[in-house]
Amino acid sequence: MLIAASAPDPSLVDACGEQPGTACRFVYDHTSTQWLAKVVDFLVARPLKIIVIVVVAWLLAKLTRRLIRRFAAELVGSVQSGRLRKARSHAPSVLLSQQQPSLRSAARTETISQVLQNLATAIIWTFAAVYVLAALGLSLGPLIAGAGIVGVALGFGAQSLVKDFLSGMFMLVEDQYGVGDVIDVGEASGTVEAVSLRTTRIRDVNGTVWHVPNGEIQRVGNKSQQWARALLDILVAHDTDVDRANAVLKEVADRVTAQAPLVTDVLEEPEVWGVENLAPEGITLRLVVKTRPGAQWTVMRALRIAIQEAFTAEGIKMPPVAGTVTVQAPSASPAGRPQD
Repeated sequence: MLIAASAPDPSLVDACGEQPGTACRFVYDHTSTQWLAKVVDFLVARPLKIIVIVVVAWLLAKLTRRLIRRFAAELVGSVQSGRLRKARSHAPSVLLSQQQPSLRSAARTETISQVLQNLATAIIWTFAAVYVLAALGLSLGPLIAGAGIVGVALGFGAQSLVKDFLSGMFMLVEDQYGVGDVIDVGEASGTVEAVSLRTTRIRDVNGTVWHVPNGEIQRVGNKSQQWARALLDILVAHDTDVDRANAVLKEVADRVTAQAPLVTDVLEEPEVWGVENLAPEGITLRLVVKTRPGAQWTVMRALRIAIQEAFTAEGIKMPPVAGTVTVQAPSASPAGRPQD
């Protein structure tokens, strides 16, 4: 036996809509006044629903960001403690990249974590805004259709923005650079301070902050990835004993890099590559030292000071500055007069 569902009261529908809220129904049932029920629905039910949506979105966004940070922290801890390195030792070599887990992987994980947090927050609040509009009684059908048309129009006009987002995704996935790296992207070079899906923020050596759209980056020179090299070209005079100068360079480099604090920055024994160039100004000798990423500049500064002191002590001369004219005074005769 089927029981027919009772049709809703038309007056209640007029007052509270097809799906009347609890507050509106309560007021209408006890007062039978449509305008009062509508006022209560507008002042109590809808604001309360909007507050609940906002609070839930805020809590969900906070929880999502915390979960992403915790996952990134665990991944960074695994990298630094060597657990991933142990797992790699049991994996097929064809599946492994050449870069070993290190602090570099930790920096990459932190960068991706920041991007994922921002993306998750944007998605959550976008859905929250849609639900708020629905709670206000707006019809979402025409709104979504209009948004689709506007999206198509913006798609043609914002191709560079889409290009920036796609380039940013590939840069993060391919690990081209991360926060803390020293990079050269052409017009701008310096330390990466922030990476998003749209732009990269770089601070150069002068303190200037550059905001570079990811889609405009054609090539990236990363000076902080895996390892670096301190390269010094030392110019000496033409009459210099090259073998002696090379020996002094090697001795100085070995001594300086074996002392604290540079000993922890140097990865391999310094190498003197010898004569790099012959020019009218003099002979160029090349010295190279393999270092940790970002430590090459500190090593080069220390080596320059030590090489200058050693060359002075050994009597190894560097050529004069180009354009310098040396004037020698005429020797005096025994009588104190210049000789003819």
